[in-house]
Amino acid sequence: MTTMDKALVVALVDDEADLRAAASQLLGLHGFEVRPFADARSALPELTADFPGILITDVRMPGMSGLELMDAVRSRDADLPVLLLTGHGDIGMAVEAIKNGAWDFLSKPFDPEALVAAAVRAATARGLTLENRRLRALADEQQGETLIGDSLAIRRLRGMIPLLADAPLDLVIEGEVGTGREHFARLVHRAGRRARHRFLVIDCATVPVALVERELFARNGPIDRAHRGTLFLDHLEAAGPELQNRLAHFAEKRALPLDGRDPHAVDVRIVAALEEGQRDRILPGLFHLLAGVPLRLPPLSERKEDIPMLFAHFAARAAERHRCAMPALADHAMRLGARPWPGNVLELEKAAERICLGLDDGVPSSGEPASLPERLDAFERATIIDAIAAADGEIAAAIQALKLPRKTFYYRVNRLGIDLRAIRRQSRP
Repeated sequence: MTTMDKALVVALVDDEADLRAAASQLLGLHGFEVRPFADARSALPELTADFPGILITDVRMPGMSGLELMDAVRSRDADLPVLLLTGHGDIGMAVEAIKNGAWDFLSKPFDPEALVAAAVRAATARGLTLENRRLRALADEQQGETLIGDSLAIRRLRGMIPLLADAPLDLVIEGEVGTGREHFARLVHRAGRRARHRFLVIDCATVPVALVERELFARNGPIDRAHRGTLFLDHLEAAGPELQNRLAHFAEKRALPLDGRDPHAVDVRIVAALEEGQRDRILPGLFHLLAGVPLRLPPLSERKEDIPMLFAHFAARAAERHRCAMPALADHAMRLGARPWPGNVLELEKAAERICLGLDDGVPSSGEPASLPERLDAFERATIIDAIAAADGEIAAAIQALKLPRKTFYYRVNRLGIDLRAIRRQSRP
């Protein structure tokens, strides 16, 4: 292999100007982007944890040595390949460095083909590492980038996403605020070919009249820049008559500017979000132009069985983001599922975050007094959790303090859905 499909960067550090020039030319001819440095300290700021390449460094240099540079770089990214250039007297040192994580070493004067071959191997490995990281980051980012729930309505909507992704139809999504209308629109956008282009959000409730007249529908304006992407119109019911008329004109013509002078086509899918029960505030012509597929996102009050699953998802995500333990996840999920949630997905997500931060228990009251069994369960749950906390997470000590048989303790813990591991993590110093 003498060329790279995609050039990777080589940070080349050597205090000998002639060697730097020769090696830079050699590696450049084989497809590398070479960044030469005369000393280690000048190279160090560029060698960050996400440096997109490899490091080739001389071992013996004034000031910071190549080995010290390697240690500094590997403390930032242990997977960054480091090739060492050594004199004959440094071979033993280089072998020891390989044991400590160096990728390879070459003796000066080095064979040009050997340098290229070693650099290609290191760059290939680096490319794989960076690609794996990118894929992991993408997986982490898209964890939860789906419609969560097992209710019939959610399963039906989830199944429609791949069907809608590239369908040549606009959408109108009705639902209460906080049901996830924008989230659903983004899922449809990301599932199709438009994912490579913009997802432009316009909140119709906050668009000033001056913007409508001057910029919104102008050539090279916001809507024009959404070409080949998705235009998401949030709170369409709050749009004024002027904005609705212009949207209807654009939805019909798909060209800008709207006055017809030197128009050019704009390929954009329109997805409108509409608060449930507000359809009569939309011009009939505009609604029928956009409602190629009318959809409805149900409130949580209609998908009660999804509440524990959603809560567990949001809590796990918040715990990871804030680096905190999630206390009694099963316990909270069970309590949430026992009564309707007085809000929607957005409120549930914020409640999960508050719980992880220890700001409150996040479990709302339904406005009705709790039954006697509910009160007894709450008292017993709190007593067990307090006993474990007082015992610094030591379960045996908590059982002794509660004066319960071991089998009875675990039976009640399971019945009440108490997460012992989470409580122990929080309780231990």
